[in-house]
Amino acid sequence: MKKLISLILVIFSLGYFANAQVNPHAIGLRLGGDGSVNGAELSYQHGLNSINRLEMDFGFGASPNHTRTYMATVFHWDFNIVSGFNWFIGPGGAVGFYAYDNEDNYVNVAVGGQFGFEYDFNVLDVPLLVSIDGRPMWDFVGDNPGLGWGASLGIRYTW
Repeated sequence: MKKLISLILVIFSLGYFANAQVNPHAIGLRLGGDGSVNGAELSYQHGLNSINRLEMDFGFGASPNHTRTYMATVFHWDFNIVSGFNWFIGPGGAVGFYAYDNEDNYVNVAVGGQFGFEYDFNVLDVPLLVSIDGRPMWDFVGDNPGLGWGASLGIRYTW
């Protein structure tokens, strides 16, 4: 527990020294999956200030015997590495609707977070943000409680 509290304090402290520039708005796709169900998310990011943003994603996915629709929201701290290249981290949650073989339906509720790297092409006067991230989420309500996550590629138009 002390390590978790220390990590949170370090992240908050780094926020005071970060010089990343969060875009006011970004919309696009987040493509990826968790290995068993692949899909896409319609993704919107809303800048709150120069280092924080809120990401809201509406996702859908399918496999031969499984479909899902879900909404995830994540709060980000964005930190600059070099001009245009940033890393981000933050807590979030998700609610999902899952169907197996069109017979069993479940509602899942999850908490977790997101971390990743991004390149903001706005430094080259191109309104594009490209990211690679992971989103570990702990499902605590539904058919398969426990930790799950997948890696994704994000491509967003910024304005």
